[in-house]
Amino acid sequence: MDIKTAAALHRLRLASIPEALSFPALLIFGTGFRLAFDYDSLVMPLGMIHGLLFITYVVLLLDVWNRTKWPAKRVAFFFVLAILPFGGLYGDKVLKREEEAGVIAARARKEGILNT
Repeated sequence: MDIKTAAALHRLRLASIPEALSFPALLIFGTGFRLAFDYDSLVMPLGMIHGLLFITYVVLLLDVWNRTKWPAKRVAFFFVLAILPFGGLYGDKVLKREEEAGVIAARARKEGILNT
């Protein structure tokens, strides 16, 4: 794995956690306060924040797809995780393992242990 691919994976990881938490925040605080207390002033700012985080996540996912040449099924898996509340937390865990494996493989290649 080259440095640009590793950086793209890391950026996706960094975006996955706030995106994963913004959707439940929108549901709990935005919609919950609107229904329980007839207070809808939180819906628009939380919705805008979630929307920006979701778009950022999708753009970064497309960048990772372009760099890693993942199959479409794997990209769809990470997209579905972005739609599910707290799904990005699991996605972060999977991406962390992949990032660590790539770093180990790159280090082994550099040291001449691995020839691929």
